[in-house]
Amino acid sequence: MRRTSLLCSLPRRTLLRGVGAALGLPLLDAMIPAQAAAHRPPARLAVLYLANGVPMGDWTPQREGPGFDFRRCLAPLSRHAGALSILTGLAQNNGCARGDGPGDHARAMASFLTGCHPRKTAGAGIRAGVSMDQVAAAHFAGLTPLRSLELGIESNALSGECDSGYSCAYSSSLSWRSPTLPAGKEIDPGRVFDRIYGVSRSDHHQPARTSVLDLVRNDASRLVTVVGGSDRAKIEEYLGGVRELELRMEAAKTVPFAEPPFDRPESIPPALDQRIRLMLDLLLAAFEADRTRVATLLFTNEASNRSYPFLGVPEGHHDISHHGGSPEKQEKLARITRFYSEQVAYFLDGLARRREAGRSLLEGSVVVYGSGLSDGDKHSHDDLPIVVAGKGHGWLRAAHRRYPKTPLCNLFVSVLAGLGAPVERFGDSTGALEGLDRNG
Repeated sequence: MRRTSLLCSLPRRTLLRGVGAALGLPLLDAMIPAQAAAHRPPARLAVLYLANGVPMGDWTPQREGPGFDFRRCLAPLSRHAGALSILTGLAQNNGCARGDGPGDHARAMASFLTGCHPRKTAGAGIRAGVSMDQVAAAHFAGLTPLRSLELGIESNALSGECDSGYSCAYSSSLSWRSPTLPAGKEIDPGRVFDRIYGVSRSDHHQPARTSVLDLVRNDASRLVTVVGGSDRAKIEEYLGGVRELELRMEAAKTVPFAEPPFDRPESIPPALDQRIRLMLDLLLAAFEADRTRVATLLFTNEASNRSYPFLGVPEGHHDISHHGGSPEKQEKLARITRFYSEQVAYFLDGLARRREAGRSLLEGSVVVYGSGLSDGDKHSHDDLPIVVAGKGHGWLRAAHRRYPKTPLCNLFVSVLAGLGAPVERFGDSTGALEGLDRNG
């Protein structure tokens, strides 16, 4: 069969297959029919969450509009200013007590993406609502092998009491598949890798150290003989990236993935940045291969008391978030917040570098980054720190905008519409956000 007879005829979901493995591919020129030169790549959604609030004075820009300034905590994101919206004033009122007393951290997490007030219970009968990411995932269902990815850095705790009578499920689950079923999260990069690449291994089939590339090598060799030069280069670069991830995960096995007790300070600097960036790289790989179009990453559980000695913060995160106005504690909280903004910037860098149909993945992605608390000292659920990055295929307009006392869920109505999954209402929404998109 001549090479030209196969050009432009590969299905988008072509996989490299081998015994016990199925490896997705990035979008190749050969997957885009000639008559669809103007084909628009798919939209994607990622939600990145940071617990315990932020020092708002070091977060919120002073100027509004497209020429806004970057304060200290968001400065790492400044290189993506043209694809960034800072939203000030949004509130998640269902995170407030509403007669339920203490438990603001649990409510902050449980209400953030659901827009629902969680039922106060430490055992059976947990209830919140379907989260915004899962509404998007339902819209894309069947288009990708994985409906969604739920990732985390700190361990799951889906039973027991974690916050003033609230189940631990509320404090450690960002995504909810149904009002009574939190999606949980995967914290083991190896398991995430296997999910993304469809690897299935057992002791009697393949050695644990077998590379997925070895399993699909024959299929890959056949494919590169029937595609053009640019696609061959893209395939080689992509497979090289897969192998690099494998090697990094193998090296990381010396660092335990289980979280230490929150009240026990770490004696040596943890490899936290490496673990986060490995998860972000896995998420980027999943997007690039179109294995999923919806993902959440929980940087920290709510009320996390992780220490950050490598930042000069030996105290616990939750402890210093209750700063009581202390300049020293607020300074340390700013260091932690900036650290996580650096991780978000790393993720945006990766989206910007990866190409699909002549465009970067950042062009078609929507990345929501923020927290369900603003001032952690006061447990404030209004004026939340929210960033929306990406361009959503052109509908998002970069700027700093103020929306005083506006439901956060209005943002989610706008985001879902931008993803092609419009809803009339979500949570306590009152409509879409005005001025967020280029037509607004």
